Amino acid sequence: MPELPEVEVVRMGLAATAAGRVVESVVLRAPALRWPIPGDLDARLAGRTVRAVERRGKYLLLAFDHGRLIVHLGMSGTIAWTRCDAPLRPHDHVDLVFADGVLRLNDPRRFGAVLWHDATDGDAASHPLLRSLGVEPFSDAFDGALLHAGTRGRRVAIKQLLLSGSVVVGVGNIYASESLFRAGIRPTLPSHRLSRPRCDRLADAIRATLSAAIAAGGSTLRDFVSSEGASGYFQLECFVYDRAGEPCRVCGAPVRTLRQQQRATYWCAGCQR
Repeated sequence: MPELPEVEVVRMGLAATAAGRVVESVVLRAPALRWPIPGDLDARLAGRTVRAVERRGKYLLLAFDHGRLIVHLGMSGTIAWTRCDAPLRPHDHVDLVFADGVLRLNDPRRFGAVLWHDATDGDAASHPLLRSLGVEPFSDAFDGALLHAGTRGRRVAIKQLLLSGSVVVGVGNIYASESLFRAGIRPTLPSHRLSRPRCDRLADAIRATLSAAIAAGGSTLRDFVSSEGASGYFQLECFVYDRAGEPCRVCGAPVRTLRQQQRATYWCAGCQR
């Protein structure tokens, strides 16, 4: 599943290609992805200008004067700028057609989403999919103090708390393992046992890890490509993720793996106490 760095890479690409352009039409080839797609999107968006392309957690928001188009890429979805005459591929479900190109959503598993939030319903942050999300990791609100407050009384393992998105959004499986390694924290440590200094280190590690991943174009393990069709290469720089049995890049001890809530966790017993 695309995580925050991959979605941010897509957002930057779409901001460069779609922002400021006028939608000529919307073509729907599927009635639903994870949820029903509003059937009146063509009537809502034709003739309207994309004012900006935003991101909240792993959701893309195409901003219009009268609302937001909320897009989630699901497990294997891609949204790419292509030519108006580009041939269709299997699973090309939604097109936003412009005068000189098309934003095309392809989603083989149909776990993604295309939804509309009208401005008359208030700020998009109030949408049911967005209103319970934690803070953005690059916002001024996110720091060690907030992370420390969010872990008090929480006995769940720190990696599971990061994956929940209830304190900070976007730290998915790859980047949780990598951030905890950078901070020197064992992924199974109960959240409430993190001291304030360790929370400070972890907050810094989360921002550094996500920043490095964005700079590398994200991680391409299976299906992810940017809106221009480029693969990411952060997976080549990982300290521990998907490196079970290989020597730690810092101390040389073998990288270990375990399962947490059906997700693979990678860590180094020498570096993460």
